[in-house]
Amino acid sequence: MSDLAELLDKQAITETCYRYGIALDSRDWAALARCFTPDAGAYYTGLPPAVGYQAIEDTCRATLTPLTASQHLIGNVTVSLDGDAADCVSYLQAQHVKTGTPGGDNFTIAGRYRDRFVRTDERLAHAGTAPRCDVDGRQSGRARRA
Repeated sequence: MSDLAELLDKQAITETCYRYGIALDSRDWAALARCFTPDAGAYYTGLPPAVGYQAIEDTCRATLTPLTASQHLIGNVTVSLDGDAADCVSYLQAQHVKTGTPGGDNFTIAGRYRDRFVRTDERLAHAGTAPRCDVDGRQSGRARRA
């Protein structure tokens, strides 16, 4: 693989990581589907495994739809290419907002995504055991008196 092809693959993977966060925050399930292979699996800390794209979408919908808003910030993306597959690690900080929640409207998590990508006919996409979200810390925002 040429240096240019490697750079293009790494950029495509990085942009998929960003599109994943944007799809979650905009509740754009069609865009979310384009980030994954149909047989992908997702393993989020504290939730049961989601095996297959539809299970991933169902988990994301159930988690995010009740919220007023969310913002997933994804950075420190590193990609290790291996032919038609790649491993990717990125950091996340996700702000979750639900107006009127006792104790505060904001809930922030920070952690790390560990993703596996494979090349399909069209693109590099999350596959297999991706994404795995390890939450390193939790903190509530804006505490409120009851």
